[in-house]
Amino acid sequence: MKLKFFSLGLLALLGLDARAKPAHVLRDQAYLSAEEASQADAYRKESTKLDVYIPADAHNCPIVVWFHSGGLVNGSKFIPGELTNRGFIIVAPNYRLTPKGKAVNTLEDSAAATAWVFKNAESLGGSRSRIFMSGASAGGFISAMLTLDKHWLRGYGIDSNQIAGLITFSGQMITHVAFRAEHAIGPKQPVIDAYAPLYHVRADTPPFLMITGDRELELLGRYDENAYMTRMMKIVGHTQTRLIEIPGKDHPSMTPAAFPYLLAEIERVLGTSRP
Repeated sequence: MKLKFFSLGLLALLGLDARAKPAHVLRDQAYLSAEEASQADAYRKESTKLDVYIPADAHNCPIVVWFHSGGLVNGSKFIPGELTNRGFIIVAPNYRLTPKGKAVNTLEDSAAATAWVFKNAESLGGSRSRIFMSGASAGGFISAMLTLDKHWLRGYGIDSNQIAGLITFSGQMITHVAFRAEHAIGPKQPVIDAYAPLYHVRADTPPFLMITGDRELELLGRYDENAYMTRMMKIVGHTQTRLIEIPGKDHPSMTPAAFPYLLAEIERVLGTSRP
């Protein structure tokens, strides 16, 4: 029985505080280390902030790090409403965008934001062992790169295998279009290099769920990229890679439809019921 069904008198008898703190959001928290901040220019300092949704009386909560979409050229951090009131801490970082910054800067900043989450997990009321990486489109690409390519977090003393799970919403699995654009390569010319999640397939990654829209409605070949990633992960021996295609949904509309699958995956990985 959940506490909301108890009377105030019974709560008092049990020694529980009926005036539990409400959920709250920490806004515009700078996440660079002191050394990084001392070397950062004005644009990086402005861009490297995050918001944190903290549920009431948070303790040992799962944490979802949510990277926003926008093709690495636009967009801004936000807390997905579909994830609030679920017992999760939600961290939503901003990062430098192109063309004002370089595409690689987005990964540098996102790695710093993830390191901040690991460092502060317990003080937020969460757990370092229950951190999930996620995001839509460009955010899916970022979360996949940081999880699959170990070198991004290694500089912070973090093994990316400590991540509890990776859940991408229509993430680009080949080299991201923003990286290709910096070399005058068009969006319809596929490339797989070190800036492609596909380049970093390995058997020992955390559980990996890819979600896309309808293969006939998705952006360019986004479903097919994820299908190839799924195949290659299985070929190298990863046993917890799955792909879900949402029929009838195009690239924008798949995002709201994908959140129930994210929630179910977190529940599956943790082996517990959602609040």
